[in-house]
Amino acid sequence: MEIEEAISRAKNNDQKAFNFLLDLYWDDVYGFQLKRVQNENDAEDITIQTFSRAFDRIETFDEQYKFKTWLITISKNIHIDLVRKQKQSIKHIISKDDNSAYQILDKSPTVEDKLITEQNLANLLRDIKKLKPHYQKVINLRYFQELSYKEISAELDEPINNVKVKLLRAKKLLAEVINNKND
Repeated sequence: MEIEEAISRAKNNDQKAFNFLLDLYWDDVYGFQLKRVQNENDAEDITIQTFSRAFDRIETFDEQYKFKTWLITISKNIHIDLVRKQKQSIKHIISKDDNSAYQILDKSPTVEDKLITEQNLANLLRDIKKLKPHYQKVINLRYFQELSYKEISAELDEPINNVKVKLLRAKKLLAEVINNKND
């Protein structure tokens, strides 16, 4: 698929075109943000937001410009907005009690994990646990708790488009984990 064709098909809501563009430009946008924020999780979050916003507004893309440049500009603006929000809320963060230091990730298997193991899905679960926690959570909410995109959006307090992009990315990474294990 050519880039121009993919953009045109994406403007008509073609999911394969969105996937093609995401796969093609993910590393460029992620690499750009990683250099800026120097934190993998933050760079990934901003990249997800970038694709979410770009796909949400793809009909506004002007073909006389390069798509990669358009994505990088969106990404840069998202980062600037986040920095502004952090500066504005810094006083609130200092005065708030921060209990997050006391929240420890429990890696012991849950009752659901044991049930999945009994149903011969232990390998899949192990592969899912190789993903980053936010990807594990979105897969769990969608496929194990069977929540809708809207319900996941409310649970994570994120826009629906972010949830869709995050789930798409999680599925892609999970497929890579499974394929690498089978090689």
